[in-house]
Amino acid sequence: MSTTNFSFSDKLKVKLKDFGPAFFIIGYVVGTGSVTSMVISGAKFGLSLSWALLLSCFFTYFLLVAISKLTIVSGDTLMLNFKKTFGKPITIFIITALAVSIVSSCIGVMGVVAEVAMEWISVKTSISFLNGPIISSFFILILIGLFWTGKHENFIKAMSLMVGFMALAFVITSIMVLRESGNSIIEFFPTLPKGDNTGLIIAGIVGTTMAGVCLASRSILVQEQGWGVKDLEKENKDALSSMIMTFLISLAIMISATGTLYFKGTPVNDATDMMQALGPWAGDFALTLFTLGIIGAGLSSIFPNLLLFPWLIADYADSPRNMKRPLFKLIVILVALSGLIVPILGGKPVWILIASQALSPFVMPLITLFLIILLNKPEIMKTHKASVWMNIALGATFIFNCFMLYVALVGFMDFIQ
Repeated sequence: MSTTNFSFSDKLKVKLKDFGPAFFIIGYVVGTGSVTSMVISGAKFGLSLSWALLLSCFFTYFLLVAISKLTIVSGDTLMLNFKKTFGKPITIFIITALAVSIVSSCIGVMGVVAEVAMEWISVKTSISFLNGPIISSFFILILIGLFWTGKHENFIKAMSLMVGFMALAFVITSIMVLRESGNSIIEFFPTLPKGDNTGLIIAGIVGTTMAGVCLASRSILVQEQGWGVKDLEKENKDALSSMIMTFLISLAIMISATGTLYFKGTPVNDATDMMQALGPWAGDFALTLFTLGIIGAGLSSIFPNLLLFPWLIADYADSPRNMKRPLFKLIVILVALSGLIVPILGGKPVWILIASQALSPFVMPLITLFLIILLNKPEIMKTHKASVWMNIALGATFIFNCFMLYVALVGFMDFIQ
């Protein structure tokens, strides 16, 4: 009888593989959209909107658990389950809504990345021939090239490392702000003013955390992970760890912006205004650190977005996710090129990005309702139907999503006026 001795590095790789979906959720959610939403929220309202962050992470946990359980027990991904049970038209509507969210997110994210990169170049170098369209074209060509060659894993790891440094910087800054601001904790929660795009910002906070696209991709990742019924407990821990880390990092960004921008009365209207949120700890290096972090967060969140639309189509068709298909290659290129819209045509990329995040609440009530129905179907879930407590949790999530839909509608109406 032979025994196998695993080294520490082998054991670590197994553990990291087990939490692969959690890392994807954290990396996708804590990106440019999250940083933008949290910084603007902190700069305008202190921690007064932290309740939206807390509730969105809390309810997203139940959605992650529900989607994962449905995928594991049924063996089918979310979109395929929707098509089989509710029909093609409504499933195509959901996929279309998610596709709009994907494209609008790419438009906003690349706009923010280009604006931040331009600011760094103008401050730190003497280069004068570069502009937004050239910079964004450069990044888009990198992303398309990585997709075309399939050699993107090391690039994504490098981008994630840059995001990790920025997240760590925000955590350190938030601790310093709490210790050295001289303000009582009550002052971190000012009274919310009426108007001032409050509804849109709330919807953006919830949308960037409870992102419909991210939830749909959870089903794909769980299936690719090869988890079975025996792994349901592991899946629960994975979902819980992803939401705890997402909440802590996002809250740290909000606290940093409160201490560095809100108490100083510094408005945030452009992407470059956000750079001051790291001022106290990073000092002169804050500009470079924030720029690297935003570029890393932007590119590492755009790249999965390029893949998600073809993934959704493949899941709907119940076909292999073969990214070498000509149709999928064309979709990837078109979605990537949408990132040129803001740099070429102009606009406020910060608010375009917030608006794109705020689109997610429009489809979440429907997804949540469908999940509740599917998890209670014995022909699908067999002996693993949703418990009473899970039904209560998902029912509360549905009510929360309906409320967020109302907030998003009011927010968009106020923003347009």
